[in-house]
Amino acid sequence: MSPDSAGRELLHKRDFAFEGYLRADGHYDIEGRMTDRKTYAFPNDFRGEIQADEPLHDMRIRVTIDEAFQILDVVAETAAGPFEICPVITPAFAALKGARIGRGWGALLKEKFGGVQGCTHHVELLRTLATVAFQTIYGEQQRRRRVQHTTPPFEDAGSRGKRPAFIDTCHALAGDGEVVKTSWPEFYQPKG
Repeated sequence: MSPDSAGRELLHKRDFAFEGYLRADGHYDIEGRMTDRKTYAFPNDFRGEIQADEPLHDMRIRVTIDEAFQILDVVAETAAGPFEICPVITPAFAALKGARIGRGWGALLKEKFGGVQGCTHHVELLRTLATVAFQTIYGEQQRRRRVQHTTPPFEDAGSRGKRPAFIDTCHALAGDGEVVKTSWPEFYQPKG
């Protein structure tokens, strides 16, 4: 993205990074990290002075799931925060064990970790982590099918006569669009 024509000064940087792993036991680890950094040093009651480009927030989370998106384990960490008390909340995220990533995920996060019951930054990570989990698992399932030459990519989607859940989740997968018309014609719904 090109900068505006007016001069400007970078003040704040927020970075998100996610990785999806296939484990030796067949489960998946989805890891997320969020950092906030300022471009200038500033005082902090808990940490003294936070230097330019030193993380004000450095939040990390790992969720272990199975192929059905059932959560087997959760580990949250506050590697850096603005208050001494910040890391105290991280064990609360273990309450997700046994839950399933899927429909209603955002509502579940709000119910379990809304307000003082959680950490805003870890909840932000968990919201996006769900999408990374889908990309990781579905991508691996498709890779296996290609390697085994058993099923072309996405052929199983809709194979049970059920409309694939990903239709209408973005403009490219619109039920009345060309992608659905070509790849899943039985679920194509023309406009009007």
